[in-house]
Amino acid sequence: MSEATFFHIALYVWLALAPATFVLLLFIRAPYGRHNRKGWGLQISSRNGWIIMEAPSAILMAIYYVASDHNPGVVGLALLGLWELHYFHRGFVYPFRRRDQGKTMPAAVVSMGVFFNLGNTYFNGRYLFHFAPPYPITYLTDGRFLIGVALFLTGFIINQKADWTLAHLRRPGETGYRIPRGGLYQWISCPNYFGEILEWAGWAVATWSMAGLTFAVWTMANLVPRALANHRWYQEKFPDYPANRRAVFPFLL
Repeated sequence: MSEATFFHIALYVWLALAPATFVLLLFIRAPYGRHNRKGWGLQISSRNGWIIMEAPSAILMAIYYVASDHNPGVVGLALLGLWELHYFHRGFVYPFRRRDQGKTMPAAVVSMGVFFNLGNTYFNGRYLFHFAPPYPITYLTDGRFLIGVALFLTGFIINQKADWTLAHLRRPGETGYRIPRGGLYQWISCPNYFGEILEWAGWAVATWSMAGLTFAVWTMANLVPRALANHRWYQEKFPDYPANRRAVFPFLL
């Protein structure tokens, strides 16, 4: 079997698994962060867990770009820049901004995260820098590219702002949780997830590819159930939690 045949079969299998994962996660809360609990085996530090999960995506995509068997051109470089903007931050900046000293996550969750990120990076990286023909420079002014980049950057800014708010909820040395307020927290419990969904929806539009669409679908499958679980957690923990907030999509869900 050629790699091209394997790639396309595996990509459609990967896409088909997303809805099943969505349904599963509606009933099983992924055991990390506020939902971490016993019974999931070996625990490692949250900081190390995030680095191990996210850094490979930044590194591997750069390798796919450098090893490309065609000239990716300016558009390919721009798409690589978007990818690295997210994953370099997630792998090498975000873990050190988190105020989670002493917190842990299951090694099993880290392993699943690594598997997902390696697979996802393979599909997107090999598509962009091997199987797809290079995007012409005129694509820089194509509506799909412009709208996709605008969505991606908007989502990135929303995600950063939401994470900053969460990181500064507690004073130094303080523990426990508080109700986040301000910005999109006025309308939804998880603007960080909303921002990330926008990012990868923008990626799907900008790349105009099945690989990009599959990533966007998987992002929804992972984050919408997580947002619903977080929303219920806030409502259960805080009797005065704002009743008008939705979980992840303003005014909708």
